[in-house]
Amino acid sequence: MESPPMPLQAGAADVRSIKIVVVGAGSVGVTTAYALLLDGLAADIVLIDIDTNRAQGEVMDLSHAAHFAQARVRVGDYEDCANAAAVVITAGVNQKPGQTRLDLVKTNYALFEDVVPRIAHHAPDTILIVATNPVDVLTHAAHRLSGFPLERVIGSGTAMDTTRFRHELGKHYGVNPRNVHAVIVGEHGDSQLPVWSLATIAGMRLKDYCQAAGVEYDESKLEACAKRTKEAAYQIIQRKGKTNYGVASVLVSILQPIVTNSDAIVTVSRVGTYGGVEDVALSMPCKLNRRGAHQDVPLLLAQSEQEALRRSALSIKEVLSALEDSPHLVEDQRGNIRAEL
Repeated sequence: MESPPMPLQAGAADVRSIKIVVVGAGSVGVTTAYALLLDGLAADIVLIDIDTNRAQGEVMDLSHAAHFAQARVRVGDYEDCANAAAVVITAGVNQKPGQTRLDLVKTNYALFEDVVPRIAHHAPDTILIVATNPVDVLTHAAHRLSGFPLERVIGSGTAMDTTRFRHELGKHYGVNPRNVHAVIVGEHGDSQLPVWSLATIAGMRLKDYCQAAGVEYDESKLEACAKRTKEAAYQIIQRKGKTNYGVASVLVSILQPIVTNSDAIVTVSRVGTYGGVEDVALSMPCKLNRRGAHQDVPLLLAQSEQEALRRSALSIKEVLSALEDSPHLVEDQRGNIRAEL
């Protein structure tokens, strides 16, 4: 007997008609396709990669998992972005041990100059989700290269860092991370900042929670949680050479409120003005729905946090300015880019 279709929220799209495209058949792209498949969020999952033979192999493998899900997985080209609810860009050179995300900017920026206009041409109404690092710089690039409105170009940003941060705080206090409400904002990188002033457990600020629960409030241990959060990707890359499971899960969590139009609050990157610095992409909590990412309510940051946010914005602005002032830095990468991806 066939199961009845799942009920949808008002205004939500029927997932049986949803197409999601993933550009890049590397570890993040393929794991994202797999997570989408298991989640049942889309009926049509398209994988695009310059190495079509590899992409075909991944799709063949994914199709065997699709036997247990109601979705089609296939290899496509940029023409297949047409009518996609969202296009997720994961393509790019991976971060190497000891390398910062900003070290990647030259090669991956050149890639975006090739990829983003092609997506925008075939899918002018889609929502772009950028996962390639350095994600804030490349979210800015995707906005400029696509010509899309601000709300329709979204970087995965500090959604991953926020998840890691809640995990660390939950482990420290012995509570489920889902009951920890705390965010990392700013750069998805070394200048990210934890918003301690608004962090809560069970609706209580951390100091109040500690007092009520009879546990020690130790700032040095909390700072250690933030440090582990910031260094998590470096630690994982040093050990296994890449990160993929966490970020794929986070990408699906970003796509869910877009597809279902559920107005969820997620910490993602978007072009805007931060700390008085204009035209940069950084992460703040945004409301996500089928129209994209919306920064409806600013965070009430403490003064020190506002200053840290400004420093984070300036660090990204410096990279953007360097790209604008030295276009040859990107030109030098174009001959190598396809050999590396």
